[in-house]
Amino acid sequence: MALRALERFWTYLRRPGWPFRLGLLLTFVVMISTVIFTNSFLTERFSASTRARSEVRQALYSGAIISDLQRNSVVPLLLSRDTELVRALDDANFATASARLISYVDEIGADSLVLWDAGGRAVAATDRGVIGTNAKDMPFFFNAARSSQTVFSAYQGQTSAFEFAYSRKISAAGTGRLLGVITVFVNLHKFETSWQGAADAVYVANAEGQIVLATEPSWRGLDEKTALQTIDPPSAIERAIQATASFVGGGPDSWYAGQSVLRTETRIPFQGWRVVTFTPYAGVRERVNGVIALEIMLFAMLLAAGLYVISRRAWLRSALFEQESADLRAINRALQREIAQREAAEKNLQVAEQTIAQSSKLAALGEMSASVSHELNQPLAAMKTYLAGARLLMQRKRPDEAVASFQRIDDLIERMGSITRQLKSYARKGGESFEPVDLRSCISGALTMMEPQLKERRVKIDRSMPRSPVMVTGDRIRIEQVFINLFRNALDAMKATPEPHISILLSEGDTATITFRDNGPGISDLAKLFEPFYTTKKAGEGVGLGLAISSGIINDHGGRLTAHNGAEGGAVFEIQLPLTSKQLKAAE
Repeated sequence: MALRALERFWTYLRRPGWPFRLGLLLTFVVMISTVIFTNSFLTERFSASTRARSEVRQALYSGAIISDLQRNSVVPLLLSRDTELVRALDDANFATASARLISYVDEIGADSLVLWDAGGRAVAATDRGVIGTNAKDMPFFFNAARSSQTVFSAYQGQTSAFEFAYSRKISAAGTGRLLGVITVFVNLHKFETSWQGAADAVYVANAEGQIVLATEPSWRGLDEKTALQTIDPPSAIERAIQATASFVGGGPDSWYAGQSVLRTETRIPFQGWRVVTFTPYAGVRERVNGVIALEIMLFAMLLAAGLYVISRRAWLRSALFEQESADLRAINRALQREIAQREAAEKNLQVAEQTIAQSSKLAALGEMSASVSHELNQPLAAMKTYLAGARLLMQRKRPDEAVASFQRIDDLIERMGSITRQLKSYARKGGESFEPVDLRSCISGALTMMEPQLKERRVKIDRSMPRSPVMVTGDRIRIEQVFINLFRNALDAMKATPEPHISILLSEGDTATITFRDNGPGISDLAKLFEPFYTTKKAGEGVGLGLAISSGIINDHGGRLTAHNGAEGGAVFEIQLPLTSKQLKAAE
């Protein structure tokens, strides 16, 4: 749209008469209107920003003053109850009173501390030059002597500077007789020094309008009207006026020496005090003029760009058409090459699919035979152990116990039959023979299966399971197969561990979670752990199918098998299985 506007403007320039004059007039009207609006808006915006910064500084000034006054206001009450000071006034023995006040002054942060007797004579002070002076006519003494509360006094001393003090009388216990007055002098003139670094002129006035603190020493004791009429060239307000621009928006808040300044006032929540600052509108005009200059430059650049665009428009069109024709030819050639590549890829894909189908059949056959050997090794080893035990029991004339061993062998044979039947069902999708299963009994069954190997290795087993059943829907034999694989992997990993230890944790929440943890060396390559035929065992000790088969079984049950290294070493395998609907409703 900008290019179209510039094009029309160029047409007006080429046509003589009223259209040209009208277009030129409209252009100048838009430019002048934009400059006037920018001047008004930015002047108001920058002036408001200057006022906001002034208010922030004023809040800091007010907060610092009230904080210092509040910190010192509680000191006279504490010192009036000091037993040593009360005893010194009562006995008229002030040998250690000054030392005690000196020990307090640094901790309190006050300017000075003075202890007066009932007659107004300074008997102890942090400044020993004050001792002996009389203050019975001073406001901080006679006001405190007549009141039972802490009294604040602000008065002009020998110089024009004001003195600020908190005083409280000290009375004898029981009789209430006046013993003396304790005075804490507060140094608020340190704030005047800190305010000198800013361009603002600042003063603090009491409830009567008398200035008690000011960046200009000549203002102390005066009211605002009289103070502003005093002209002191090196003053802070004069320096601020020199830095103020000649033009600001919004009108002046106050006048000093014929110049406008910003006046900001805030009440201090202390005896009607208020803090007033005079702030210059520093740099407002310069900042506005800078933006206006950028706008004018932008108008000039846009005008020049429009003229350039119009002169190059025809050439760009012809170049664009030529480029589009070349692009279309290139796209056509690319499409022809892509069609030929796709036809070749489809032929290769058909050959690859046939090869993969044959490879899958061979891999399934190899995995099935390896699984049969892998899963039947443990029951056969357990049967061998039970037969040896039964033979020994028969030799020792203990037939009843031998019968129990034969019963276990019978259970193992039944289990081997179940495993072979289960292996036959690997070709079909799981879930057809699923039924509710208690995971606690699955863990117990797997431990029974692995009992001979666990005892032989003297493995310590820790089990933590809930008392109530943890029911999932699944195939008990296949779930136990996963547990046995995890036990076997843990035993293989802990061959070099002097005190092997396996902990089993069963918990239920949104899902049933079984955690197997060992104290072996951990897992070296977590990324390849569940890949088929990946193993860290020596040749002949394993083919790397156990964890791959276990992960597939858990996935068929709608769960997930994960592994990671424990924070204190060892491997951690975690199984999550969905609870049965009844179990989940009971948990909810």
